[in-house]
Amino acid sequence: MSILAAIRREEKKVKKQLSKLQNDLVGLQSAAKALGKTASRDITRAKKRVLSAKGRAKISKSMKERWAKVRAQAKKAAA
Repeated sequence: MSILAAIRREEKKVKKQLSKLQNDLVGLQSAAKALGKTASRDITRAKKRVLSAKGRAKISKSMKERWAKVRAQAKKAAA
């Protein structure tokens, strides 16, 4: 039962933290509105980064070279 009690204590602690954060958020939104900023902006997803085929090939080649070097050193150490 001590595990269950510990989980319940942790749940209470997290709920308390959530409540505090929600209150902080309300305060920040109120302050932003008072300053004339829009506080209710939706969070936009970060734009996906695109890598050119040439860039991917360059990275792939360098990684293959690095792993070949690591494998060669491991082979030397084993021998």
